Amino acid sequence: MSTALNLDFANRPAPGPQSLAGLTRAQLRDCLVAHGLTDAKKAKMRADQLWRWIYHYGVTDFDAMTNVSKDLRSALKERFTLARPEIVERLVSVDGTRKYLIRFAPGVEAETVFIPDVGKSGALCVSSQVGCTLNCTFCHTGTQKLVRNLTAAEIAAQVMIARDDLGEWPTSNEDRKITNIVFMGMGEPLYNLDAVSDAIDVISDGDGMAIGRRRTTVSTSGVVPKIVELGERTRAMLAISLHATNDDLRNELVPLNKKYPIAELMDAIRAYPDLSNARRVTFEYVMLKGVNDSPAEARALVRLLQGVPSKINLIPFNPWPDSPYECSDWETIERFADIVNRAGYASPIRTPRGRDIFAACGQLKSESVKMRASERVRLEREGATGAGAE
Repeated sequence: MSTALNLDFANRPAPGPQSLAGLTRAQLRDCLVAHGLTDAKKAKMRADQLWRWIYHYGVTDFDAMTNVSKDLRSALKERFTLARPEIVERLVSVDGTRKYLIRFAPGVEAETVFIPDVGKSGALCVSSQVGCTLNCTFCHTGTQKLVRNLTAAEIAAQVMIARDDLGEWPTSNEDRKITNIVFMGMGEPLYNLDAVSDAIDVISDGDGMAIGRRRTTVSTSGVVPKIVELGERTRAMLAISLHATNDDLRNELVPLNKKYPIAELMDAIRAYPDLSNARRVTFEYVMLKGVNDSPAEARALVRLLQGVPSKINLIPFNPWPDSPYECSDWETIERFADIVNRAGYASPIRTPRGRDIFAACGQLKSESVKMRASERVRLEREGATGAGAE
């Protein structure tokens, strides 16, 4: 049974000139050849030149590419752009967390969050879809209907926008602010695996942004048929949005569990490539008062994860308007963590970040809504016409 979503506009290019920023190496080579800007023999060399300017230096102007001939720069400007998607809103929390609302096309907006002091330095939480289909009952994003998948270029653009804002160009291995990428924003990454895989290829390339695969974590609510494929294609770290230890409760919190119950999920996790104590699975467990936070459930979690190299992130529930849950008391969370820790599992309690700007885990949502195809085409054409008239 296929788990890919066939969505209108999932791969539709934006109106106007195509952006080269976000293309994979192969796509960049093919694009240059298709537009007659180089022959097949020189395509790799030309693409490598452009790649370094786009992803190492982060340039947004072809004229900055000083080792590219003027004729080629002129031809590139006529056909392509390096412009970023529009930042509709930029918010900074009292704790330094930054949230970006990014517009990729008319009616297509998603949120991206930079969290300082996570991992080696800071983590960028990126979105893979606009909206979500999973309807997890504790998650604000789940209340927004799916609009569409994001393309690989749109996913990579989130990283580039954050690096623009943080002054992270050119790429350096010293004093980097973004050292980790987490696919924990809007959407279910494994329902958009092709784009997620291509985006990871772009982001991890050592001649570009160079954020390694072992510093990239993909979180899934449990799309079982795609879990092993994720590991084989990306070699990224795996995170599981778990939140319950029995099917009855998980069916309520994570409705996808009705399709892929916990036993099937655990079998897929055990088959994930290269699992070891150095490449542990992260299990995310949101702490919901009186729902999943008892000592008995902590002990059940220990039994469930037996034999799986694991780390458990305990996430205090982040409230949102009209949410049906409350956060567990701090003493309850600490008691739960102590039981898991004494069983030999790292069980950090995640400090809530960006709550004041609704940037914390489970709080992301945009105002995008699903449109009819004809309506979005009309808006895109109007946007292209207006841009050309300025």
